Amino acid sequence: MASIKQFIRRFLERPGSVDLAPFERVVAAAGAHEERLRGLDELPAPSMDDLAEFCAIAREAADRALGLRPYDVQLVGTLAMLAGDVAEMATGEGKTLSGAMAAAGYALRGRRVHVISVNDYLARRDAEWMAPLYEALGVSVGWIGEASTPQERREAYAGDVTYGSVSEIGFDVLRDRLCVDAGDLLQPEPDVALIDEADSVLVDEARVPLVLAGAADPGGSVPEMAALVRRLVKGYHYEIDDQARNVHLTAKGIDTVEEALEVELYHDPATLTQVNLALHAHALLNKDVDYIVRDGRVHLINASRGRVALLQRWPDGLQAAVEAKEALPPSETGEILDSITVQGLITRYPTRCGMTGTAVAVGDELREFYDLKVAVVPPNRPVVRIDAPDRLFAFAMDRDRALLDEIAEVHATGRPILVGTLDVAESERLALNLSGRGLECVVLNAKNDAEEAAIIAAAGERGAITVSTQMAGRGTDIRLGEGVDELGGLYVIGSGRHSSSRLDDQLRGRAGRQGDPGGSVFMVSGEDDLITHYVADEYTSGVPAQRLVSHAQRVAEGVNTQIHRDTWRYTRLLERQRGLVLERRDRILRGRAGGEALAAAAPGRWAELVEALPAETAEDVLHAAARQIVLFHIDDRWTEHLAHLAEIREGIHLRVLGRANPLDEFHKEAVAAYQRLLAEIESRSVATFETAPITADGLDLDGAGLKRPTATWTYLVQDNPFGSEWERMTKRLSNAVRRR
Repeated sequence: MASIKQFIRRFLERPGSVDLAPFERVVAAAGAHEERLRGLDELPAPSMDDLAEFCAIAREAADRALGLRPYDVQLVGTLAMLAGDVAEMATGEGKTLSGAMAAAGYALRGRRVHVISVNDYLARRDAEWMAPLYEALGVSVGWIGEASTPQERREAYAGDVTYGSVSEIGFDVLRDRLCVDAGDLLQPEPDVALIDEADSVLVDEARVPLVLAGAADPGGSVPEMAALVRRLVKGYHYEIDDQARNVHLTAKGIDTVEEALEVELYHDPATLTQVNLALHAHALLNKDVDYIVRDGRVHLINASRGRVALLQRWPDGLQAAVEAKEALPPSETGEILDSITVQGLITRYPTRCGMTGTAVAVGDELREFYDLKVAVVPPNRPVVRIDAPDRLFAFAMDRDRALLDEIAEVHATGRPILVGTLDVAESERLALNLSGRGLECVVLNAKNDAEEAAIIAAAGERGAITVSTQMAGRGTDIRLGEGVDELGGLYVIGSGRHSSSRLDDQLRGRAGRQGDPGGSVFMVSGEDDLITHYVADEYTSGVPAQRLVSHAQRVAEGVNTQIHRDTWRYTRLLERQRGLVLERRDRILRGRAGGEALAAAAPGRWAELVEALPAETAEDVLHAAARQIVLFHIDDRWTEHLAHLAEIREGIHLRVLGRANPLDEFHKEAVAAYQRLLAEIESRSVATFETAPITADGLDLDGAGLKRPTATWTYLVQDNPFGSEWERMTKRLSNAVRRR
């Protein structure tokens, strides 16, 4: 019966239904080579023509170079990645080693591999840790980080395998798009992307745009707006929707704001926008939940990892509103020269694969957006962790009291405890309450992330109590101290459920690694955001806790998937246009296409300059000048194109009032704008060429008016979680009209 069910799942291509049998046969065949290889002083060069021999050589090389002998299941994970799948492997099963063997396998096939991590630390750690294995297999490896120089980056990309964070690799793609000399390019053509923590990068980060900006200016904030909204009262002046994604002024709130500012809001769009942004910053973004303030700056918190989101910010208006709310000086802003979403970055690679501990839950999205299947690799040893059913409490106060009682009771036995909280504020509040009961704990959150390694290293020791945000949820192994096995292993307690079941599974996975004993339980309150935002009131009575939580998470995950889907529908046309522009730009950059085009469009000017310049260098000088001119106008018009489409995107939802489909309308506008872009690149290039001062020394850029930004800077935009500004304004306007 089980085999029939599995067959049906594979036929329907359900997440996690990839057949492992072919991989397992290859691994079994690898065993026939092991005795022979162990007797050799020097391993033979591996060939990818025989996967069984490759697995055997990779296993022996890992044993000799790293002191790690891969389990059969690690080789199965390697083969799944070499087949272009996402391998789901439980915590502690050795994904890093499996990924390195897969990357080496691709490299031995003559492919260039980028191993993409979530941060610089993991990229460097894994590259240096696995370097002896790569060397043993005859594969070169390098890594890049935020501090890497252009030359260091160029050398790292020249290797067979390059490790880097998703943001740094994306920023290098953007920087290459402004190069005016082919010798300055950093990245080779994209080939293979092997993604660590694939669900986090491909789903949680998918909508995050990476931005390259130029001509940075001091930002602007509106402190008087922040002061005004602080005086407004929730439920009287403004209301928040059920999912805490939108806030709107009530009729009384509109009157109060208009009286204070002496304006009519809906006749003054600029002031209305400022008020809305200030209200969103005040009512929907919470300190120590959505962001922290450190070193006089606002730092966003990545909700899926509980860490500070380095280099990440909200769109300029909302960022300035939060800074004004916290009475901080405004951060710099600048003109966006180019941007690319993480999804757009990853889909550039013809071959994609990856690994993670939790992929099945997002298997449908991986298939829909990346054409990836999930292969569920069984653990080397059976999981013996005991996962207790959720405990549901009507009120948060009752849950918090029960949580403290549970910690005190388990701690009395000496068993180590890891408590997972939903945000920074909750972790600090729980630590204070534990201290009040005479229980000392160690807190790990975005405020002390530099101490993460030391805290996690001690979390499995006898008597340890560790309180952590989702930071402890992935990328870490907690090893048990002496005698902890007999106490039942690490005990994980969740102080609430996340909106994604994957985050809960990651927290649970801290216990029970590699067959260790362990236990877990989640305590949920009916007042938790997950329940209040995603479960109708009438559904809560009489429903079992497990079913209630599962229902809420399904609704939340469905909402986020739809946001992802809608965002990609708007951005994929832009990605196609970007690809076409870059093809044209690359032809100009690497050859003489620019000069040939200008010579054909302005033959008289071209002939005139040929006569005026020294004969032996005239052609080279003119082609170099033409290259500079055309590249400048491609880049300049693309910047304008991005700004224009962003403006259209903001207001496109108003087309609904005319019974038009916003997506169709956006596509019509975007296609027309792209045609204008191509025509204007040509006309502007010709106009510049007709008048540009070109001498034997080349093109005078300043004299031709071709001024590029004196400096560029990079950052990530935390996609506005509240929808477009026009979308919010339209909704509030319609609500206000109905109320009045």
